[in-house]
Amino acid sequence: MMETMPSAQSPFTSTILPIDVSRLAAHPNVVMAVLVGRAGPITLAHGGFSITGDVLLVRPGIVHSVRVSQQGADVVFLNGLTFPFEAPLAVALKGILEQLARRSVGGDPCATAELRARLAFATNPLPAKVAQIIRTMQADPMRRVTQDELVRHLDMERTRALRCFKAATGLTFRRFKLWSALQHAAARMAERELVRTAAIDAGFADTAHLSRVFSSVFGLPPSVAIAALDGDEELERGASVALATDDEAFSRQVGDALSAAGLKVTKTALADFQPGRFARAEKAGAGQAA
Repeated sequence: MMETMPSAQSPFTSTILPIDVSRLAAHPNVVMAVLVGRAGPITLAHGGFSITGDVLLVRPGIVHSVRVSQQGADVVFLNGLTFPFEAPLAVALKGILEQLARRSVGGDPCATAELRARLAFATNPLPAKVAQIIRTMQADPMRRVTQDELVRHLDMERTRALRCFKAATGLTFRRFKLWSALQHAAARMAERELVRTAAIDAGFADTAHLSRVFSSVFGLPPSVAIAALDGDEELERGASVALATDDEAFSRQVGDALSAAGLKVTKTALADFQPGRFARAEKAGAGQAA
């Protein structure tokens, strides 16, 4: 389900997620991501606007649905990078960037490192102390790094330390820990570990907690993701829902997807990964990056 590739140059990992269903429900990406179609185009839609391409670089924090060809797609999450273009939702990657993206989702760490480097021109340099604590957190996902540890490590007052962390990573300290835990849990499930065991190992309260967060972040419940690995088309159809155009509709539609898989979710629980008020993508043309 997920493969995490560390980088020698960056403390951030780049996580690969195979998409073996034809549609992902409306969801916002936590971080910048590259979607790569295996044998056909991908279409992203948001609020009446859509963009189609073979390889798409997706802005984080924008609620969107995804349609892929029958052959599926793969996504690599580029943790720690700032979206470098003005496009409201996504841009189509061409040329060397498209080639690097395809090699990256194929598991080539050198391609991932170069892809990150070429897309990092809008990302500020990472403070050394923040880089150190990120390496600590990602080297041992079982370790529960606290705010007190962050404060001591950065040698700052609490509010300033939390602001420094968010400015450097693009995520709040709490959301970064939850996102790291989710990636760890997904990787364990990909290795056929029980969802319950993966949830507890990654620090989630229980299976339901992991299922809620997983669904709100990836656009499908973990049960559907696991079933897709075995080609369960019935669960795939149950997870397919219409595009949400506002926060309330997003909550309803993720709830519908969960219900189709026999799970339940509350609007309060979805707030774990809703980045406040989602920015609305304007109906403008998206550019291409080469």
